[in-house]
Amino acid sequence: MRKKPSLVDAVVPIAVLITLLSFSVFLFGDSSSAGPNQIAMIFAAAVAALIALKNGNDWHSIQNAIVKGISTAMAAVLILLAVGALIGSWNLAGTVQAMIYFGLKILSPDIFYVATCIICALTSLAIGSSWTVAGTLGIGLMGVSQGLGLSPAMTAGAVISGAYFGDKMSPLSDTTNLAPAVAGVELFSHIRHMLWTTGPSFVIAIVIFSFIGLGGVSTGADTNMGMIGDVIAANYSLSFPTLIPLALVFYLALKRYPALPTILAGALAGVLVGLIIQRPAVLALADSPDLPVGLALLKGVWITLFDGFVANTGYEMVDNLLSRGGMNSMLSTIFLVFSALSFGAVMEYSGMLARLIESILAAAKSTGSMIAAVLVTSVGVNIVAADQYLAIVLPGRMYRAEFSRRGLHPKNLSRAIEDAGTITSPLIPWNTCGAYMAATLGVPTLAYLPYCFFNLVNPLISMIYGFRGITIEKLEKTEPTDSQAESASSI
Repeated sequence: MRKKPSLVDAVVPIAVLITLLSFSVFLFGDSSSAGPNQIAMIFAAAVAALIALKNGNDWHSIQNAIVKGISTAMAAVLILLAVGALIGSWNLAGTVQAMIYFGLKILSPDIFYVATCIICALTSLAIGSSWTVAGTLGIGLMGVSQGLGLSPAMTAGAVISGAYFGDKMSPLSDTTNLAPAVAGVELFSHIRHMLWTTGPSFVIAIVIFSFIGLGGVSTGADTNMGMIGDVIAANYSLSFPTLIPLALVFYLALKRYPALPTILAGALAGVLVGLIIQRPAVLALADSPDLPVGLALLKGVWITLFDGFVANTGYEMVDNLLSRGGMNSMLSTIFLVFSALSFGAVMEYSGMLARLIESILAAAKSTGSMIAAVLVTSVGVNIVAADQYLAIVLPGRMYRAEFSRRGLHPKNLSRAIEDAGTITSPLIPWNTCGAYMAATLGVPTLAYLPYCFFNLVNPLISMIYGFRGITIEKLEKTEPTDSQAESASSI
């Protein structure tokens, strides 16, 4: 017979996880995400499973829960593999090189960070996908930052800040549609309500990035700009067709095609452009002069897709900048996602996650503490379950009735869920979003985290609003339940 877990039961696996992750970071530093963190997650999952067995859960059910939990990330895993192929093929095509070259011509160090944040925000707002923005514009902007002698970690923070602002406010975003659905709110009412917290947070981020740029943070920018631009121009064709893969991805994203076929189409376009325009680079990558040209080209493309592009310009800085991508580069990230979701699945199935949330709810007496409880829960689910969607759905399910009982409009709930669940997901190394951003931008999560100013400020502003009662709307007794609330009950 299954027994409800105690609070101690629920806390022990979390304590084990935090302890092991701390040792992982201490012993392995930035390389902890390449394997050590995964081992920590697996051991923590084993501890959670042992507690679940003690409470009367059978192993077969626990295993099924783990399999089910992992299966929820399969779409993300396929996207990760596709992005790995896209990064390699875009370097092969010269798409990344063109973005870096022209970016060096247009952007200067003093406006780079703020411009990066705004460009990513507008693009993400238009297409509704932070992942697509990071996997396309983000890649090019990371290269530009290195050419300007700027901080890769700070650049990643600017990319993520902008991308998540646009993703959060776009009616095309899946998370922006999911949050009001689980809370029972009309979509555009939800977006308008988010403006009160999201707008000031983004303004603060823009101001900070502007001051950082004016502070002159570049190192050797003039030398890098000239050298990198000249080397790229001398080794690769930078004609207009090299930007076709980028244009294709944005066109498909604007047309609301699913992420996976959109990214795969971008990768295929990169291969075709590379075969036509960058043939010498493809042959150099194959390194098989004894093969017929056609087979050598096929080999070069094949290597690019599974193992990434390797530049051979003769300049180490440029070669390191352009040698990236391949599906193999995403395998450690996928390992991390699987390990984290295994832990989260055991915690959720066994009832330990719900037990933690119940304790938080019991302590929430005022409206401010109620909003704070939602924010803390969403962040906690992002940490424990390692999945952004669970960080939206679980708090929506668990707090919706309590918000109604206290006379609080559900748009307060949907806003708080997004202010924490959506925004903090890229700040956690083992979360699917954090793992994706680190792998795509080439910067460890803990390195870029301090510079994701928008993501850090937004939950704090939301909490302040809650305790001060700012823009906290009450539920009218005569207010009708909208149709979306009815459909949300099945989510």
